[in-house]
Amino acid sequence: MTRKEFNRFLLLLGGGTIVSPTLKAFPVNAFVAQRPPLAQRKFKSESVEKLIAEIKSNCKDEELGWLFENCFPNTLDTTVFFEMKDGLPDTYVITGDIDAMWLRDSSAQVNPYLPLCAEDKPLSLMIEGLIRRQTQCILLDPYANAFYKDSNRKSGWRTDKTEMKPGVHERKWELDSLCYCIRLAHQYWKETGNIAMFDATWESAMQLAVDTMKEQQRKTGKGNYHFQRKHVRHTDTQAGGGYGHPWKPTGMICSAFRNSDDATAYLFNIPENLFAVVSLRQLAEILSALKTNNTLAQESLTLANEVEQAVQAHGIVDHEKFGKIYAYECDGLGHYVLIEDAGIPGLVTIPYLGYGRVEDELYQGTRRFALSPSNPYFYSSAIAEGNGSPHTETKGEMIWHIGIVARAMTSIDEQEIRKCLQMLKATHAGKGFMHESFKKDNPQNFTRHWFAWANSLFGEMLWKVYREKPSMLKL
Repeated sequence: MTRKEFNRFLLLLGGGTIVSPTLKAFPVNAFVAQRPPLAQRKFKSESVEKLIAEIKSNCKDEELGWLFENCFPNTLDTTVFFEMKDGLPDTYVITGDIDAMWLRDSSAQVNPYLPLCAEDKPLSLMIEGLIRRQTQCILLDPYANAFYKDSNRKSGWRTDKTEMKPGVHERKWELDSLCYCIRLAHQYWKETGNIAMFDATWESAMQLAVDTMKEQQRKTGKGNYHFQRKHVRHTDTQAGGGYGHPWKPTGMICSAFRNSDDATAYLFNIPENLFAVVSLRQLAEILSALKTNNTLAQESLTLANEVEQAVQAHGIVDHEKFGKIYAYECDGLGHYVLIEDAGIPGLVTIPYLGYGRVEDELYQGTRRFALSPSNPYFYSSAIAEGNGSPHTETKGEMIWHIGIVARAMTSIDEQEIRKCLQMLKATHAGKGFMHESFKKDNPQNFTRHWFAWANSLFGEMLWKVYREKPSMLKL
């Protein structure tokens, strides 16, 4: 199914009916699957289909089962382009309604399928292909966040004041982009034991990734990266001639943009730096097991330790209401941004990404802040409550589905998880899919009808509930 065809299909979903792929109208309570016809699905997996059937059959709430059926396979159904090139797998994964592959999104989109890879060789090969393609992307430009399938394609953003190359869709330096690639490789390796993609090319890309992180510690200068964009809102460009607002070196890594592709206010984004700590240690673990580059393994560990110490020294504030909490951003000069952005990495998702424990006092204080009106991007209504993002602030008070899902995934309170599930059911606007954001008191007013990351994350969360708290789905 092409993007145009899928958009046309989704536009048919509305009002008081759900429209099937055959365009026959059904009542909403029929919960007809909203997937492309079998012949038009981009990638098929028997293990995914078996899991969908299993969870649906064990989920008493028919609507939740229906949402899982639609959302969990959405990445495979609509965004994956897989082929064999010179005997090796190659996989390109678009984000949904944008024909480009984000390193972050593509990693997160396939993440829920990893536990199935050991018993599903085609699925495993597809994800190996994505790791190989991400390797080539990093070698093309470690500062870019999004790429094209065609390495010769020129971007519509090629007038940005930065070093744009053919094959790069957008060149926003986001620390989490490199972290997501390492995380995917590490978790895939843990699930499958496959090391075929960890060749000399991958090792060169990892060296470049670590070198880039070290350069962006900016200990002795601005570094090589800068970014400005003309005639746009302020969140789409960087201040200070493209280098950002003033900073003082701390040992943390500067990030010009957040996971939302919005410019950082202060260059040291705390969730991204904690993600880097985890990812660098994961990289060191892979390299130590391979025993091919002990120097890079030690370099990664040293950098991880330095960043962690810097976060503990400079990234924690004493909030008058919540006690010690992580800031969202800081500049090393004593200035802080105290917000939460619904995207991942964010403050709420620190333990989801592998840093610390949900029970940690510092995290719990930070979480209480992030999920309260003290966070200026926390919105609530009679329908739902949750975090939004500066990325959608021009549209009003928009709650992000990713934020609600992330809250459920990091909660140890069944009542809170159940509340999140109810809010997700109440806000998909009858479409059967997650969206980027929705108006806090009007879910019919939403952004991005085809956003595969949000769909995958919902599926990942419901599968987690099914594994860990199965009784919740039987009520």
